[in-house]
Amino acid sequence: MPNQEVVLDTVFRALADPTRRAVIQRLNQGPASVTELAEPFDMALPSFLQHLKVLEESGLVRSKKVGRVRTCSVKPRELAKAERWLAGQRAIWEARFDRLDAYLNSLQAKGTGDDG
Repeated sequence: MPNQEVVLDTVFRALADPTRRAVIQRLNQGPASVTELAEPFDMALPSFLQHLKVLEESGLVRSKKVGRVRTCSVKPRELAKAERWLAGQRAIWEARFDRLDAYLNSLQAKGTGDDG
């Protein structure tokens, strides 16, 4: 099983591209065929398939072939891992800003106490 850092690296690499983010946004509405997903993009199908490959390798998207149609859907579990990591980072920074705010308030209180 890959470690958490490798999983996050793969997910963030997949999300770093605007085409892949647009595919995820579309798939959040529901499953879609590869042809439907590729339609809004001005690129050759093989190029678009490379984007899908990156999304599948990251675990963000899965595809299923029935007959001649390949349908893709989003896998929210992998996206949730990235969300949890970001939430943890946000919590760290919010705590730092809260400490800085408290420190600045204490300095300001000391400064106003000297004036009176």
